[in-house]
Amino acid sequence: MKYTEVFEQYERETKLFVSYMKDREYSQETQNAYFHDLKHFLTSLDGKAVSEVSEIDVMYFLTRVRESGAGARYRNRCQSAIRLFYKVMIRFKLTDHNPAMNIEKAKVEKKKQPVYLQKQFLDACLGLVEGRYMIRDVAIVALMAYAGLRVSEIVKLNISEFDQEGNNIGVLGKGGKWRYIPLPAEMTNLLQTCLSERIPPRNAKETAFFISQFRRRISKRMVQSIAEKTFQALFEKYPHLSGRTLSAHKLRHSFATDLLHNGADLRTVQELLGHEDISTTQIYTHVLDEAKERAMNNIRPAIPGELLNGQA
Repeated sequence: MKYTEVFEQYERETKLFVSYMKDREYSQETQNAYFHDLKHFLTSLDGKAVSEVSEIDVMYFLTRVRESGAGARYRNRCQSAIRLFYKVMIRFKLTDHNPAMNIEKAKVEKKKQPVYLQKQFLDACLGLVEGRYMIRDVAIVALMAYAGLRVSEIVKLNISEFDQEGNNIGVLGKGGKWRYIPLPAEMTNLLQTCLSERIPPRNAKETAFFISQFRRRISKRMVQSIAEKTFQALFEKYPHLSGRTLSAHKLRHSFATDLLHNGADLRTVQELLGHEDISTTQIYTHVLDEAKERAMNNIRPAIPGELLNGQA
């Protein structure tokens, strides 16, 4: 089937799917990716009604995806898109089964250890932020480095989600899920100062915590740019770091690593980062391995000297 024919035949279903993702506040990137994957899946059905699709149909499609040269991660994303699509179809009683639900995901090669900044360099970042909007930019870097916020979460943060008395912020994460992050007093004070110097928005009803110089809600690109300028200043001060590939997201990695270095368990880190699955948080287990090595280095077995000298 051609794409135009797909949209004609499955117009109701695709509109419901898109509306559901928007209502649940999926990120725009996820909406675009899932819609793209669904479009290819529906094209493969040759006009079959969604209620008639079987697990075999989904398996055949996912197999073709892999045979086309796509990796396991993309294949799994397609499966997730189809699974969510059928969850919506069941919700609105357009079918009574989810043919993608019981299909196993493809094995994904384990992620490499995440790139992160050690505490001393993370701290140095805040002192290197400069410019006309320094307080705003320091607050943005601090929320990523010391509270683990994603770039998209910085952008979506509203004034009402900063609880000054309770010393916490409410964060709207992936999949429209909320988490609440307790803030140290220093962070609360910084955000209060930032709020007092907030740029007046063009629209008086704008609720965004961070406003751009264009007097609109700050954009993802601007948040990334603030991080990039900070890293550039860091490289100039510490040239030996210049070979590292740092990005705004690496501040989040640094936050998680610092938590584990300070004794937090993986479940706590999972909650603070807003990971749905703890397996995502397990990319930071290298920190736990370092802790185990340090602990074992403190063990001093009382092995007889003659054995150590090979005189058994």
